[in-house]
Parts: sequence; C-alpha cells; structure tokens
Amino acid sequence: MTRKLTTVAAALAMLVTMLGTGALAAPDQSDRARAEHQRIVDFWTAERISQAIPRDFVFDGTQFRERPPRPDRPGRGGSKGSSWNGGGEVTDTTGKVLFEMGGFYYVCSASVATESVSGRSVVVSAGHCVFDETNVQFATNWMFIPDYDAAPAPIDTQGNFCAQTEWGCWTATSLVVHEGYATAGGFNDQAVRHDWGFAVMGLGGHGNTHLDSTVGSQPVSFASVSTGTTVSAFGYPAAGKYNGSDLIYCQGPVGTDALTANTTYKVTCNMTGGSSGGPWFAPFDDTSGTGTQMSVNSYGYTGDKSMYGPMFNTDTQSTWNAALTANSNAIVD
Repeated sequence: MTRKLTTVAAALAMLVTMLGTGALAAPDQSDRARAEHQRIVDFWTAERISQAIPRDFVFDGTQFRERPPRPDRPGRGGSKGSSWNGGGEVTDTTGKVLFEMGGFYYVCSASVATESVSGRSVVVSAGHCVFDETNVQFATNWMFIPDYDAAPAPIDTQGNFCAQTEWGCWTATSLVVHEGYATAGGFNDQAVRHDWGFAVMGLGGHGNTHLDSTVGSQPVSFASVSTGTTVSAFGYPAAGKYNGSDLIYCQGPVGTDALTANTTYKVTCNMTGGSSGGPWFAPFDDTSGTGTQMSVNSYGYTGDKSMYGPMFNTDTQSTWNAALTANSNAIVD
C-alpha cells in the first residue's frame, strides 16, 4: 500500500510540474494576447480616431514631405479615383489602419494577404505605415478594420467602435519591415524602393477569430509586372474630396517612375492621403473582386495625378517570409 501511495504521489507531483511549465503556460500566453488586443481596441476611442490624420508623402520638387491633410470638401472621385461598388472579396479584405507614431495618430490602408501558416494572419501595408523612418522605431497601437466601408459614420461616441463595424477589429502582434526602409534615414529614394511592411495579426473581430478565416485573403506576388499591364489600386483616402470612409479604386496601365531610375511603379490615380498601404492588384477580376497583390500605394508628386508604389521583389519576399514566423517586431536584412 505504501509503495502504491508513493507512486500515486509521484505521478501527481509530475502532473503538477507539467501543468506549471506547459499546460498553464499556454492559457497565460493566450490571456496576455487577448488583454493586449483589448488594450489597443480600448485605446482607439472616438476622440482619438477623429484626431488620426493620413501619413502621406509627396515630393514637392526638393524633397519628400509628410503632407498634412487638406480640409475635406464634398465631391466625387473621377474615373481615376472612383468609389468601388463592385463588392466581392476586395471589399472585405481591404481595410483601414489606425496607429500611433511619434506622438501622432495616423490612418493608412492595408489588405489581408494569403499565407499557408496555420493559426496566423498577415496584413500588407506601406513601410511608412509600419515604421518611423526618421525616428527609427516601429508604430504602436496598430489596428486594422476590414471593410471600413461598413464602419459607422459618424462614430457613436457612446458605444464601442469596433463592435459597430462589419467584422470588428484586429490588432498587430508583430510588425516587420526591410532594412532598406528602416535604414533609409528619412523618406527618400531608398525608402520608396522598400516601402512595404507586414503586420502579423492576433485573434480579434467579433468572435476572437483569425482575420483571414473571417474575411478572406488575397495572394501576393513577388515578381515584377510589365509596363502597360492593367493594375487596380485600392485604398481609403482621407484628404481632399475623400472622407476616409469610402473604398476608392483606380485602374489603368502601369508605368514606372523615371525619377527613381524606373525602380518604382506609377499609375494614373487621384487618391489622396490615407490611401497609403492600400493594395495594387495585377491581375484583378472586377466581378469577384479577387486578384494578386504586387504593390501598395506609397507616394506622389505635387501637382501630379498619379500614385506610385514599390516593386515587390526578392527583398519583399524575404520580409514576407520573416512575417510568417515573427513573434515580435523585426527588421529584415
């Protein structure tokens, strides 16, 4: 009897040890992740959301400058910047981003990317919507709201903003950029050639679910497209005649930017600040709203009705691969 009791006691002691080091660790980690997600959701009060401005870079003939938003005024986008009324996958997978950087609140655009890692969702945006190239630090309080078209306008200040949206909100657990952007020393020619960033998203939404399994995703290509290929660009511009609550698209033949030695893309488009980070697709199916992402909205030139974006390449793919395993913010070489 003594031997049996000793064996049982030893087994119980081992079980307690296993629970303490393993089984209990997972719930603790899950609880911490959920608490951090809720902290960021709670951080974005109606007041802070109303203070968020586009992070928009425009070359003024001398240098790239971060342009403050112009006062909103009513108006409709033309053929090179129109409301997307086609529905389909792109409506759900494209969204608005809220983040804090350098003491300011900002808005950008982003899109859910298709990956094959179980239990992980990744969003692609512009590098300047993820990383502060001047102060050399990552953005904080990074939150993605898919299908922002369906967000309440105006925001109900008495309610939870995310609870009022179509799908809810997801928050980033890790942000990943390429060193070509992080070490540029400012928004310059080096930065624009590497102006992409990836955000690893934790569980969120209305049901504590994975982002991609909830709203879908779009594949990403790291191969360049030929000049003249038709591209479709999407985003949530929030300056000028746009109010930041309407998914806008541009569609036309792609060219290149001679001022960056043809190392970045160009498409005729009058989207304004707030659209940064929105996806470019080639090809794109207007009926299903599905396509392959090959760039993002990045920058413009004063007086030029065009949008420019980086060429996704092997450096982009390296950044992407790092995002598939990242458990913290990372700069990829």
